[in-house]
Amino acid sequence: MELIVAVYEDWGIGRGGTQPIALAADRKFFRETTKGCMVIAGRRTVEDFPGRKPLPGRENVLLTRQGGDYPGFTLCESVGKVLELAKRAPRAMVIGGGSVYRQLLPRCNKAYVTKLKTRVECDTWFPDLDKSPDWKLAKILGSGEENGIAYTFCLYERTGDEKRAGGAEG
Repeated sequence: MELIVAVYEDWGIGRGGTQPIALAADRKFFRETTKGCMVIAGRRTVEDFPGRKPLPGRENVLLTRQGGDYPGFTLCESVGKVLELAKRAPRAMVIGGGSVYRQLLPRCNKAYVTKLKTRVECDTWFPDLDKSPDWKLAKILGSGEENGIAYTFCLYERTGDEKRAGGAEG
């Protein structure tokens, strides 16, 4: 499995169930990177989608123990069920939020990280992959500036001995 996340300088990712600052360039990068993938999200992330509608051109999986009515989403009540589905997908991409990242990061081998060079007040953070011996920065995929905020698209890969099973490879 893979994941995609946008982080601020302190590796914060959100506040109150949403991204405090979202850049158009990052939204485009997200769309292009996840197109055709199975995307796996938690309830708070899905509730932040426009109209709570599934993302077009993707198989949408919602990991939640609360159930509910989410047309267009495959609901999974456990990580085990998500992993079963992911094995059948050509590409499975974890897209958040914090709880889902924590549960599935150990099963991911690639991480697409957009680093925004700014700090905002957050209540949810992503682990700092730069400080993790399990991950290495494999490639800078691009960079730029939007609305006065510099950003970098990074690809991290799990280091050799720590590679995990648990789903489709990308």
